[in-house]
Amino acid sequence: MLDYKDKVILAPMVRIGTLPMRLLALRYGADIVYTEELIDWKFLRSRRRYNEILNTVDYVDQTDGTIVFRTCSEEKEKVVLQLGTCDATRALKVGKLVENDVAAIDINMGCPKEFSIKGGMGVALMAQPDKAYDILKTLVSNLSIPISCKIRIFEKAEDTLKLVDTLVSAGIKAIAIHGRTRDERPQHAVHPDIIHYVAERTSIPVIANGGSKDIEKHNDIEKFKDVTGCSSVMIARAAEWNCSIFRKEGLLPMDDVIREYLKLAVDYDNSPSNTKYCVQNILRDLQETPRGRQFLDCQTLEQICYIWDLGEYCKEKQSQYHKMGIQGRWQVSPNELEPPQKKFKSVDNLENVTQMKFLLFQVCFIRANFNDLNLPKSRLHAWAGKNGLKLPVYETQQIEKLFRTVITFDGQKFTSSFWEKNKKFAEQGAALVCLHKLGLVSEEDLIKLGSVIK
Repeated sequence: MLDYKDKVILAPMVRIGTLPMRLLALRYGADIVYTEELIDWKFLRSRRRYNEILNTVDYVDQTDGTIVFRTCSEEKEKVVLQLGTCDATRALKVGKLVENDVAAIDINMGCPKEFSIKGGMGVALMAQPDKAYDILKTLVSNLSIPISCKIRIFEKAEDTLKLVDTLVSAGIKAIAIHGRTRDERPQHAVHPDIIHYVAERTSIPVIANGGSKDIEKHNDIEKFKDVTGCSSVMIARAAEWNCSIFRKEGLLPMDDVIREYLKLAVDYDNSPSNTKYCVQNILRDLQETPRGRQFLDCQTLEQICYIWDLGEYCKEKQSQYHKMGIQGRWQVSPNELEPPQKKFKSVDNLENVTQMKFLLFQVCFIRANFNDLNLPKSRLHAWAGKNGLKLPVYETQQIEKLFRTVITFDGQKFTSSFWEKNKKFAEQGAALVCLHKLGLVSEEDLIKLGSVIK
């Protein structure tokens, strides 16, 4: 059972709290790590799958194959899933899905963003204490793992305590309090006095949050803990800027932190866009330096890694993963959707369509492995022009958020057996099939590009 007393915790941060950053925080000394806020309906359209290549548990969005949540055994006893919800029934369904994969569940009642408020989530729940209580009580009564929540303060300490008392009565094991009001932002001063007032009158561990402006080194964490009178401290921005803030031995140089983060991003096949976002938040003002501008021009994980001398490591690891069957996302076909979409006109049934299949393999388009000059469509169009042929005609099928394209070219039809996540990728995949059948791309080339997958 997760113990919240006397802990230093990585706070939930949108797009930051993915698996590589959580593992980095734990290795630097964090006791508990929170995921980014994940919305209940995204979980409810996902399927749990074990990734034998990465040794991770992946919750896969059944509409497009993207990863909603990825976790591994290293963090299992220390990871808290922060859930965005406004409905007890949906929250419980998610809880039942994940309770064997996480250490605890936290309900977000502190996010002040418009998206959360309009959806009745985040700080909107602070204005509906009965609904907030019902969500927490439902989870506490039906799940085997601890339940907590995260709130903001009201302007008056007494009002904050009144809400906390209501939430605590639901049976939660801890409560995190961000020391700013609904309308205050990071540039505003935090209110440790209100957190202190609540903490000394509350029977469960209170986790202080909001002190990153005053936390520049590890010793400052203890100071914030003392001034708030709390059992534990939750760190957001200070960890986002330099995750080694959790090291009792002191901060590491920024470049060392980036390298260690990138290695984890490569090892766990983190998306290039998410990896780039996290590194941007470490670099901050240094994005305007020559190296920073070079970094901002990067489109692939390999390009990012080369800047920090990890390019060959990334290249070798990705090649290994591609050969084993990783293509950046899980493949989902229409009959695997929730609910299954079985009534559709499949290209498999179209006459004279050339599909690319290698035993149990399929062909996909991996954008990261192509530059703007060698995209399959561009190569195909250039070849057609050179040989005096009409340009190919593209016809794309869409089932929910899945796409597959049939190319009609020089009297023949071509398609990939892989359903893509957008129309552009589907067109490129079909063009890749066509190039192979024309003898312009070999099977060996496809394997090197990672386009042939299990």
